[in-house]
Amino acid sequence: MSKIIISCAITGSIHVPSQSPYLPFVPEDIASSAVGAAKAGAAILHLHARHPETGRPSADPVHWAGFLPAVKAATDAVVNMTTGGSAIMTLDQRLAAPKVNAPEMCSLNMGSMNFALYPMVARIKDWRFDWEKPFLENSDDTVFKNTPRDIAHVLDEMGAQRGARFEFECYDIGHLTMLKHFVDRGLIRAPIFIQFVFGVLGGMAPEPDTLTLLKRTADRLFGDTYQFSVLAAGRAQIPMATMAAAMGGHVRVGLEDNLYASKGVLAKSNAEQVSLIRGIVEALGRDIATPDEARAMLGLKGRDMVAF
Repeated sequence: MSKIIISCAITGSIHVPSQSPYLPFVPEDIASSAVGAAKAGAAILHLHARHPETGRPSADPVHWAGFLPAVKAATDAVVNMTTGGSAIMTLDQRLAAPKVNAPEMCSLNMGSMNFALYPMVARIKDWRFDWEKPFLENSDDTVFKNTPRDIAHVLDEMGAQRGARFEFECYDIGHLTMLKHFVDRGLIRAPIFIQFVFGVLGGMAPEPDTLTLLKRTADRLFGDTYQFSVLAAGRAQIPMATMAAAMGGHVRVGLEDNLYASKGVLAKSNAEQVSLIRGIVEALGRDIATPDEARAMLGLKGRDMVAF
């Protein structure tokens, strides 16, 4: 098996600050948490921005500027900027900061879907900010829009024009079919990096049989031109990542996906989760990829070609 890439999703746009005091949203905390994850073994840092006063997901390039230079200065990890942002942002908002910063890598969601977070409300007793509860409650009527036109636009703006490669986020098996459609159109070239996403209400449940089906389908559609990684939300994070590692895939952890280190115990940092999965995958006989090895594996343009 090739070396394994550990990605770490530092803060995301799903969890709210009331769920954990360890979820970073102040720029200095996002930077510190990202650097800690990189030192623990994460080759790729998947990043979102938040408003520093409220912790609300933000698309403002000014908020991104509060931590991107610090992350680059302190680590050579690959910066992977979201183009998903938040399900309630417009596509123009989601692309504002990536277009300015021209990162090596971006995430790209491969289809529209329900994106329901409202079950979290019942588990939160004390609310820190007034936006949090309505944000979660209203997700029972949220459609995360990623149409073929949207996808083509992101591929052009960030790929063709700015040289970024993509983490193709697939929440369902139909997203693989959409990915193949864009490969056939000549808009996506190898090597292809697929992130199988489990555990979001509206997408795939975190079931081993489903991962096996996805892997078999991707093998048929893409042959030896792709690599895959797995993330799972919540308690399934480590079990599904472990299965991915055993199958020859890569893994993603981080507080965007799961706030816990073990049952009932909040993770105190992203580095804690990286260290946990690193120990597991090394025990399986996998060697950890360095950032430069990840760059070579995924065909990235290099950290000297970014605009931050």
